[in-house]
Parts: sequence; structure tokens; C-alpha cells
Amino acid sequence: MTRASTPRTTPAPHPRGRRRPRGSGRVPAALLLPALLGLAFLVLPLLGLLVRAPWSALPELLTGTEVWQALRLSLLSATLATGVALVLGVPLAWLLARTEFPGRRLVRALVTLPLVLPPVVGGVALLLVLGRNGILGRWLDDWTGITLPFTTTGVVIAEAFVAMPFLVISVEGALRAADPRYEEAAATLGASRLTAFRRVTLPLVAPGIGAGAVLAWARALGEFGATITFAGNFPGRTQTMPLAVYLAMESDPEAAIALSLILLTVSIAVLAGLRDRWMSTP
Repeated sequence: MTRASTPRTTPAPHPRGRRRPRGSGRVPAALLLPALLGLAFLVLPLLGLLVRAPWSALPELLTGTEVWQALRLSLLSATLATGVALVLGVPLAWLLARTEFPGRRLVRALVTLPLVLPPVVGGVALLLVLGRNGILGRWLDDWTGITLPFTTTGVVIAEAFVAMPFLVISVEGALRAADPRYEEAAATLGASRLTAFRRVTLPLVAPGIGAGAVLAWARALGEFGATITFAGNFPGRTQTMPLAVYLAMESDPEAAIALSLILLTVSIAVLAGLRDRWMSTP
């Protein structure tokens, strides 16, 4: 007779050999204190805005004619600037992500330059190129009689200049993450590069385009320096919400706080819309 074989069991790992879950354990005070100070530095000004807001007078402040003019102009110009960024920025992002050409790194650096360029400097640069006496502006004025500075069109141009790099970076990242084999498969089936771009690439990177468009729209809505330099601060024509806040701080601080609350609400809405893309934790 043979002995019945007993199943072999794997011994349980020693408690000391177990890996602790990430983030467990005591946080060093040398890291915790600066982290809390940094959080307070970022959050307390926003809380101060909420605490000092004139909540009882808010409906009256937000129903003023100048406020609605600035809000309407801001929404319109930011939307048009985002449209310009989409029309010009998506092809530019595709060019940077899908093609090889001499000087591509230099082109990418120039595209991202408005991200770090002071907005006022961007406004001065736009004036030197598109102003009435600018490099291109003088010819545009002589041939068509169109003047761009200090107009609503100038607001759209200034906002598109500072906002388009956000869209280009987002779309380029989405294009690099997308599998190019789908486009190659479309090419083997006889599709041209333009057809593959419209039918294959755009649906693949649609989330990235949407995120970039939202970021560009929010950046355009909050633009100040380039707008006031290139388009001026004329109520009903070029005065956007940030310019109205700046002007109201000198004469009516409560109105400035009310306008700031609108921009804060828009910023929170943008973050809420992008939470699944950038705020999710692994």
C-alpha cells in the first residue's frame, strides 16, 4: 500500500517580507511642513476671495451693463480664439508629431515660446508685426484698409497667440501616443494622407484635441497682458473680463471681486472637465 500523498502548501511569506502599500508610513516632518505651507500659499488667496466676496450685493454687481459687456466680449473672443487655434494648431501638431524635417526641434521651441514669454512682450511683438506701422500691418492697411490693433479682432488675435501653444502641445502628445499603424493600414487600403488624417487620426486623438481646446479657451479667457497692449481697454469693444477686473480695482473693488468670482468659477469648471485626464491617480 502506498501512502496517500498530501498536498504541499506554500509557506506564507514572513510579515517582514511584505511590501508596504505605496504612501503608507509616517511622513517626515521636513517634507510635511513645506508641503502644508505650499498648499496654504495656493489655497488661502482663493479662500480670501470667497470670504471677502460681497454675496448680498452680488446679483446687483453682476447685472451691470459694463459687466455683461465684458462677459459677452470675453466669451465671444475666447471662443473665436479657440477656433483659430484649432484650425491652425491641429495641423501644426500633426506636422510636429508625424513628419521629419530639418529644424523640427527649433520649430517646436518657437511654438512653445509664447508659454514662457511675458504676455506684454507678446503684445508688443504683435504690434510690431500687425500694427498700423508694423511689418505686415502697414501693407494690410494700405491694401485693404483693415487695422487690427485696438479692435475686437485684435483681442481675438492676442488671445489666440497666447493660447494656441496649449492646444498644440496637447494634440502633439495625443498624436505621439496614438498607434500609427492604424494610419499605415488606411494607407495600404488606398487612403491618402489627408483622408487618413480625417477618417482615422482625428477620431483617435479627439480626446486630446478636446482637452487642448478647453485649455486654450481657458487661457484665452484669462488673457490680460497681450490684450491690453495690442488691443487696448475700450469698454464694449476690447475690454474683456480680466481688463474689467483691473479697471474696477481702482474704482469699485466689490465689482472687481464679483468679476473675479466669475473667472474663478470658470477655472473650477475647466478643472472639473479635465479631472479624468490629469487629476486621476494610478
